[in-house]
Amino acid sequence: MALQIDKGSWFIADKQNQDWIMDKIKLHLRSICNAKKGLLHKKIKHMKAILKLLDVLRIVGVSFAFYWGGYQIGFADTYDPIAQLHFMIPVIIVAISGISGLEGLFFGQISAKMKGFETGSNYQRQSAIALLSYAAIAIFVYWSNWGGIKAELTILFTFIFFFFFSAINHALDAVKNNNYKWQNINRPFITLLLIAGLIYPVIMTLKSI
Repeated sequence: MALQIDKGSWFIADKQNQDWIMDKIKLHLRSICNAKKGLLHKKIKHMKAILKLLDVLRIVGVSFAFYWGGYQIGFADTYDPIAQLHFMIPVIIVAISGISGLEGLFFGQISAKMKGFETGSNYQRQSAIALLSYAAIAIFVYWSNWGGIKAELTILFTFIFFFFFSAINHALDAVKNNNYKWQNINRPFITLLLIAGLIYPVIMTLKSI
């Protein structure tokens, strides 16, 4: 004997009808889970696209610093390495440290996965804050002209020190853990290129002060 609650509603009946109801519930729940997984997949896809865009912005920012600072400013008349670095240092640090810091704070989990690193670490958040501090101080030193080129070189050397040993860490991770993801193995090569591009103007600046 069945108890009908309402037209088109569920009803309590024998064991066969109860199984049919449970199957419908499971099917409905499965469809909800699949929909949520689909939305999550789209969100992750969009976040990865944003991270790739940030990579492009880093490269464009550094390239602009070398082009405009290295040639348009440094070689405007006679070679002026101080004027060259005065422009290049804050642009490079903001392009790399600033963007990387924002990436670590707002896209830390996806960024770590793309690099093959562990996720959800508080050290990652602290590292992102440290990167942002380099960018903030570089901007402050530039706009305030606080200490001149010596202060600018100080923040540059601090920045290079961090990224040099960070590059070694990425390289060791690639060798030890077979982590050859592009986001991981590009750091050593990019860091070496950056240092190579800065050696000459830094040496010439140190000779002139």
